[in-house]
Amino acid sequence: MLSGFPRVRVTRRPALCDPPAVDWIVVAFIAAQAILLALAIGLALGRGRDLEAIRDLTAQSDLGGDLPARVRQLRERLAASEFELDQQVRNASYLADLMGVGILRLDDGLRVELANAAAHVLLGRSPGSVLGRSAIEAFVDARFEEVVVAARDNGAASGEFRLRGPDGPMVVVRARRSPVRGVWVVLEDVSELRRLQQIRAEFIDNLSHELRTPLSTVSLLAETLARDADAVTTKGMELPAKMRDRIAKIEIETGHLVQMVNELLDLARIESGGPLVLLDDVDLGRVVTESIERLRLFADRQGLLLRVDVSPDLPPVRGDEARIGQVVVNLVHNALKFGARDDRDDGVVTVQVRRVGGEVVTAVEDHGVGVAKADQTRIFERFYKVDRARVRGGGTGLGLSIARHVINQHGGRIWVESEEGVGSTFSFSLPIAPGVDPSN
Repeated sequence: MLSGFPRVRVTRRPALCDPPAVDWIVVAFIAAQAILLALAIGLALGRGRDLEAIRDLTAQSDLGGDLPARVRQLRERLAASEFELDQQVRNASYLADLMGVGILRLDDGLRVELANAAAHVLLGRSPGSVLGRSAIEAFVDARFEEVVVAARDNGAASGEFRLRGPDGPMVVVRARRSPVRGVWVVLEDVSELRRLQQIRAEFIDNLSHELRTPLSTVSLLAETLARDADAVTTKGMELPAKMRDRIAKIEIETGHLVQMVNELLDLARIESGGPLVLLDDVDLGRVVTESIERLRLFADRQGLLLRVDVSPDLPPVRGDEARIGQVVVNLVHNALKFGARDDRDDGVVTVQVRRVGGEVVTAVEDHGVGVAKADQTRIFERFYKVDRARVRGGGTGLGLSIARHVINQHGGRIWVESEEGVGSTFSFSLPIAPGVDPSN
């Protein structure tokens, strides 16, 4: 070491590329900048995709113009549609109030959503008081609720009930499930109609009773005259032919009048007597056979042959034996009366009784004048007679109407298949008695 020179401290400078010397704050800052840049790029790309989707949607529409104009146009269309819908609803509500029937709409929970003025009047409620109420609260009658529930579950249901006690209106209830939601209910007041029907039935019943006595007397007198004429002939005296013919016509026409009176009484009882109480199991094959035997003599007079074809082992039907026998007699009597053709080639009336599924079907077939197609829809109406029947002078026009009422009360069906000039087949079906195995 040299003396006289100062001592110098030498320090070692770190190299610039030495990693431990890099400041960690700078690294963190750069990393944060990278993350923010990535988020910004991602957000920009997302916004770009959204704008592109909006641009595509607007390009596909036919509204034209820029986006604010399109939005305004959509708002105007929406407002116009809402106004038109409101006008239609108000117009429909006004029309519903003008109608004479009550109209209600219930939701799926059977609460009233809509009810017109007539519905409130029929239900005896103040305007608007049934809205929001349940079916039982609105109608206060479990039978109405049953109809509405049946319509909701099955599609449609109906019934006829008297509201608010014995002096209330008679209302027909028709309910139908809406194709959208809920149930529509229509209430129709038929009190006046039922009152007029009752007056008509009472009038027919009273008139028939009043006519029965004098007609019976006239019929007896006609029979007495016919016997006296036969007695005079037996004693060697001969009555003029015109007198004999007039006596025979009096007897025939009196018989027609007596038959009409009896059928009027039957029809009045059937229409006003309510439903039949069906308690007996009826052997339909036996009833048909016995009823036909009563008409054998009439068939001989008409020159026709009666045939009966009853299937073996027929199941019983539930019904009124006397009423069913009356239907058979009416149908067979008509077939014998109008079933004879002029050439008499097919002078046979066939009665078949057979089982078809869960029913027993009775068919009466003739080969007579037949029924025109235009008359087949009305032939079961009371007093309706086709022109051919009027020309031949038969019937009162009540037999088929009585048959239809009786079969309907038994839960069956009655119909006709006919071709004019070829013949007719009148058929009715009755359900087999409950408890009978349908497979047997």
